Amino acid sequence: MSSSAIRVLSIAAFIILWAALAWLNGDPTVLPAPGDLLRPFYRELASGVLLDSMGITIIRVIAAFLFAMTIGTVLGLIMGTQPQIDRWLDPWLVVFLNLPALVLIVLCYLWIGLTEAAAITAVTLNKIPNVTTIIREGARALDPDLKAMAQVFGMRRDTYLRHVILPQLAPFIAGASRSGIAVIWKIVLVVEFLGRSSGVGFQIHMYFQLFDVAMVLVYSLSFIAFMLAIEWIILQPLERRVRAWRMA
Repeated sequence: MSSSAIRVLSIAAFIILWAALAWLNGDPTVLPAPGDLLRPFYRELASGVLLDSMGITIIRVIAAFLFAMTIGTVLGLIMGTQPQIDRWLDPWLVVFLNLPALVLIVLCYLWIGLTEAAAITAVTLNKIPNVTTIIREGARALDPDLKAMAQVFGMRRDTYLRHVILPQLAPFIAGASRSGIAVIWKIVLVVEFLGRSSGVGFQIHMYFQLFDVAMVLVYSLSFIAFMLAIEWIILQPLERRVRAWRMA
């Protein structure tokens, strides 16, 4: 059975289980059945509010993802190849790895204000340590023989980076990207829930205050479906491609 068929069957099983639990519960205000979400979903879709909210959230996810991947990759490469710098920065890394996301979000809002910059900064700071850790392990695993070969042939630094280091780091970068996007969009929703006036997280917050479980599920599942599509269509194939040379 193909992986696509397994995914379809898995999702179908989830929907059946959800429908069964909703039927057993018997109260659509507590747990609506899957079919009960179709009408509010189409209503939000037709009004444009759903697409506008998802678009705003996606922009925040992309911005935080790019910042976190860029900074985390640079830090991880430096720490993985420079033991002296690694010894200095490792305690900082441990602190930020164990600092709760909620604390960073609240501090950014208190220090910077309830602004877009604070939201993006909070999400970026939450993800940088994870990216740095993954890339550092990749940098530590770089083949020393390839480095010696590059030195013998007098390879320029930019050529060495592009043709020797990056191909070896590609699987680690792909892994960091997959885990990064999975974490970042969840943190973005929390950031929007706590201090923004737009986005999917804001809509969830609004309907949470109204105790409207159906609308909370509509916005949550819509964004989850979008992120799963990104995972299955882009990130997983990309990771398989960059790992293919190791399996050859």
